[in-house]
Amino acid sequence: MSFLGGSFSFGSTQLCKGFALVLVFGHAVVQIFPSAVTYLALVPARTIPFAWNLLTAGYVEQAVVGAIVSTLGLLFIGRLLEPIWGTKEFLKFIFVVNFLSYICAFVTAIALYYITKEENYLYAPISGFHGVLAGILVGIKQIFPDQELPLIPPLKIKAKWMPSLLLLPSIAVSFFMEGSASYLPTLIFGMYMGWIYLRYFQRKPETNIRGDPSDEFAFSSFFPQSMRPIIEPIASILDRIFCGRSRVPSEAKGYTLGAAPLPGSDPIEASRRRERGARALEERLASERLIASGAEDPPHEDAEERV
Repeated sequence: MSFLGGSFSFGSTQLCKGFALVLVFGHAVVQIFPSAVTYLALVPARTIPFAWNLLTAGYVEQAVVGAIVSTLGLLFIGRLLEPIWGTKEFLKFIFVVNFLSYICAFVTAIALYYITKEENYLYAPISGFHGVLAGILVGIKQIFPDQELPLIPPLKIKAKWMPSLLLLPSIAVSFFMEGSASYLPTLIFGMYMGWIYLRYFQRKPETNIRGDPSDEFAFSSFFPQSMRPIIEPIASILDRIFCGRSRVPSEAKGYTLGAAPLPGSDPIEASRRRERGARALEERLASERLIASGAEDPPHEDAEERV
């Protein structure tokens, strides 16, 4: 089964197409009216009073390459998650990850200015959809961890390594490339915020349980096995912070019985969710192939009836 089976016309959802149009429109606006970047992109020195740029910056691509990559990436990858999560949850995920990523980018820029006294951190416009795309890749890792993706034929890589494959080279390139501050913070925070939301806060309708506590989706799973003993003690701090706030109330509402968690709150249920996601993907791609083959076949029956 191929992750990229099907075509744009049949595979892309209405929501993904809508956001793709927003990205194209946002890019066109800043190309036609360059001064609009000041109002739509995140410019830390002007975020107060222009606080709306925390919301709009994620949908404005300043470069043509960024607009193309973000649009195609959303159409290809977003169509895999939306049918499983549902349109409302997918929309919520995009807004939450985008907003939190740019809040973190704003705080980081201000902190870097006070540390380095470089005014570029205050006035360089930051924008782009890459933070949300990084968060969507985390969702792919969660639901289709063992699905193999074509990288460079004949090489393939499992989906669970896609977020790391995006982030680590981006960090390495930033040491040799000027202007990395315009994309790297949102890329890092987009991936991190996507993981935090899915790990601790996303509500599963079938169980009314929040998050995914499985070991396969732990923060250390983004790193090679040799690095996990170092990462796990740091990640345990997050568990104490977020689990204490997001799961204790669920237990108080009766989502657990004694010491045994209800279905959906253990790794077995998380594994079942991934299996359901894989089955949903197979069914979707199969239906797309049937539609595509039906469109290509000539209408033999109609021809015979005419004769």
